Amino acid sequence: MELNENKNPNPQQDQELSEKAYNELVAVRRDKLKALQEAGNDPFQKTKYPQDAFAADIKKEYDYLAAEEETDRTVCMAGRMMSKRVMGKASFADLRDASGNIQLYIRRDVIGEEEYAGFKKFDIGDVIGIKGQVFRTKMGEISIRCTEVVLLAKSLLPLPEKFHGLKDQELRYRQRYVDLIMNPEVRRTFEIRSRFIRFMRSYLDQRNYMEVETPVLNTIAGGAAARPFITHHNTLDLDMYMRIATELPLKRLIVGGIDRVYEIGRIFRNEGMDPKHNPEFTTVELYQAYADFHDMMDIAEGILSGAAKEILGSYQVKWQGEDIDLTPGWRRLTMVDAVKEYTGVDFGAITDDAEAVAAAKAIGVELADTADKTWGNALYACFDQKVEEQLIQPTFITMYPVEVSPLTKRSPEDPRLTERFELFICHSELANAYSELNDPIDQRARFEKQLELRDRGDDETEMMDEDFLTALEYGMPPTGGMGMGIDRCVMMLTGSDTIREVILFPTMKPLDMPKKQEKAAAKAEPAAVAEPAAAVAEPIDFSKVEIEPLFADMVDFETFAKSDFRAVKVKACEAVKKSKKLLNFTLDDGTGTDRTILSGIHAYYEPEELVGKTLIAITNLPPRPMMGIESCGMLLSAIHTEEGEEKLHLLMVDEHIPAGAKLY
Repeated sequence: MELNENKNPNPQQDQELSEKAYNELVAVRRDKLKALQEAGNDPFQKTKYPQDAFAADIKKEYDYLAAEEETDRTVCMAGRMMSKRVMGKASFADLRDASGNIQLYIRRDVIGEEEYAGFKKFDIGDVIGIKGQVFRTKMGEISIRCTEVVLLAKSLLPLPEKFHGLKDQELRYRQRYVDLIMNPEVRRTFEIRSRFIRFMRSYLDQRNYMEVETPVLNTIAGGAAARPFITHHNTLDLDMYMRIATELPLKRLIVGGIDRVYEIGRIFRNEGMDPKHNPEFTTVELYQAYADFHDMMDIAEGILSGAAKEILGSYQVKWQGEDIDLTPGWRRLTMVDAVKEYTGVDFGAITDDAEAVAAAKAIGVELADTADKTWGNALYACFDQKVEEQLIQPTFITMYPVEVSPLTKRSPEDPRLTERFELFICHSELANAYSELNDPIDQRARFEKQLELRDRGDDETEMMDEDFLTALEYGMPPTGGMGMGIDRCVMMLTGSDTIREVILFPTMKPLDMPKKQEKAAAKAEPAAVAEPAAAVAEPIDFSKVEIEPLFADMVDFETFAKSDFRAVKVKACEAVKKSKKLLNFTLDDGTGTDRTILSGIHAYYEPEELVGKTLIAITNLPPRPMMGIESCGMLLSAIHTEEGEEKLHLLMVDEHIPAGAKLY
């Protein structure tokens, strides 16, 4: 019997082949291709194959067959060969097509000696076409007795045995094509994604919404508070922004008389990456004239609960370890009531800005540096830092402060608040909706406030859009609008813990990309010409380094000995929302309980490059609240300056050092 070449008999080597063995396999495959081409049998010259049946359909149709029962049904099938078992004059193989796997039975006396000899040289991963009769084997497997086996495409790289673990998870996202080959269950995630988008389109089309397309490139980045990607239009010699939202063009269409409009499209935001954020993602934005945010709540609930029932057959889903009930009738809670319920602070009874800020500070809530110290900002900060993480079941949080809702209509009952909601499920925001602001004078004032915040250093504020203001001055009817993140909705429907699982090709840092410090140095210094001699350690130029003077004061050994320096492993790392500096580390400190430490090093490192690293931390410092998160300890970094610019290197140590190892 011929064994699959991708089976590694040595468990100590895991599933990875040695580089030498891998290269040998690749060479053998290329030699096989060359031999085929020289014999006039180049598989890449074939342009089609008459595929008339699929694995899943055949298995279902002939499920009634008894063991060793034959049929006279001849089928033509095509797909990838996933295994091969050669046993002298007969062989078995597994064919995988778009619907699943089916077993092939190939006999030398049926397909011919020459063809059988050619089949024996096929490799796992080759794309083949087959013709044959359906039957059930003695062992009970629905199979195809092949009368023809044709090589349609040669796989020049051997398939891995399987993907697992953190390292392989990264490879899965980088090489999604291999992930789909090796893990058929991954396909289901993207089938659900496709079905969800199809359901949503049908839901809106049935309500007389018109689907449209608006520009991806804009001269103004508007419709959201986010940092844009900037590109350049050569012909116009003009910098342009990739869209951060579709809101403003769609509302222009409402002005133009398209009363119900939506767009499903890709959005681009030049921000951090974590399990819930990817720089490019997909949303649906929809707008309905003569409606308000209450109507949008009904639509959001209808889309998500209806999709779950149609696609999954149930309103019950499991996501991030929680049992979620999507049965219609979701909770609707004002932000003031939510903060009161979860923190005990009643902002409804507070009227003074200073009192509101003090109340927030009393429960460990900090306002952003650029935020005005107002009642509205204090209310939102309390919700953002203390309440959002506690919202598990579907909950609409309504009536947001005007400070954080620059495109939303004020509440007639309380002008400090706006008619806005966000939908939270399992402490994740899935939708954001407004009663749209249609007063051009108020809208201009809010844009001007956003420009003021931008001048203070907040580069995620709205830009002034004069053309949009002109559109409003022609008159926009009362309108309800909503944006919904399709990726997060699919995460929920598929039980995925990271957005990378539901995006076919997520943004990944190139493996050969240098760190920020190394990249900066590479720009400053010309590349050195490699010498043919033996490798020599790269010289490091410290001539421009400025070191802070050592402390003159002595510390007694008793005090020093009380500091608990420990090795910690980074289990997860993500950017802290609303902070440009902080990274939130989830650490294994050897105790069996995860430790959270926040560190202001986002200017030097991206979160994903730190996962799996071994760092050094002080673990016996008192907890310190930062942006509403308790930071329990401090990660150690080495800091110096070069020509007036601060440089930082996080202390990383050998991965062989176990979590919790104590430093002396």
